[in-house]
Amino acid sequence: MAQKKPTWVIEKERAKKASAAETIWLFGLHAVRDALLNPARVKLRLVVTRNAADRLSGAIAGAGLEPEIADARKFPVPLDPGSVHQGAALEVKPLDWGALKDLCEPGQGAPRLLLLDRVTDPHNVGAILRSAEVFGARAVIAPHRHSAPETGALAKTASGALERQPYLRVKNLGDAMLALRDMGYTILGLDGEGEETIDALAADLTGQPVALVLGAEGPGLRQRSRELCHHLVRIPYAGEFGSLNVSNAAAVSLYAVTRQ
Repeated sequence: MAQKKPTWVIEKERAKKASAAETIWLFGLHAVRDALLNPARVKLRLVVTRNAADRLSGAIAGAGLEPEIADARKFPVPLDPGSVHQGAALEVKPLDWGALKDLCEPGQGAPRLLLLDRVTDPHNVGAILRSAEVFGARAVIAPHRHSAPETGALAKTASGALERQPYLRVKNLGDAMLALRDMGYTILGLDGEGEETIDALAADLTGQPVALVLGAEGPGLRQRSRELCHHLVRIPYAGEFGSLNVSNAAAVSLYAVTRQ
């Protein structure tokens, strides 16, 4: 009689199968064009209007994918009703950015990372990916659960950055922070009540690998995330109202630690 597999093994196998079967619909001209041009992206189905096909002709030819021409008024793609698809949608597999150690091992230079603690809004994460690409961050890291997955809405807000800027989702953010500490990263947690300002502390971190941790708007950083930071820092502000949304805070803090 065959021995019954433990429940955790069965659940792990199911999750692996579900992940292998997962696909995403990207939409919008910028997101679709950059995905078509990305050799690392597995592309399955392209649906475009004639106008969009003309505008994406170079990218379509390079991808070697035969497009399905559709009527914009009856666009045959399972998108949310409010999605502005601009006549272009591409079904793809999620990107695989590899393991944390391989991606984030400092090596030469002084890499910058962004860690997102339960930031779930895809528009915020898309904007953060754009800023991360602009300021040269090595990666944006978030937990598998309680984070924004790779979706069409996120890709459209990222305006192509999703195809180039590593967005790594890990099983446990605290464990990832411990691993980064072991790699030599100084971890800074963004907190409105932080005793030090980020620009003042950044001056002491020139040439060192730095990881910035940002929490969700409202709750902020979870207790364990706070405890695993080397420093809690704040963004200085001039007026009485000193609150930025998380995507703006990410851009400002990245600028502060990359200009040194």
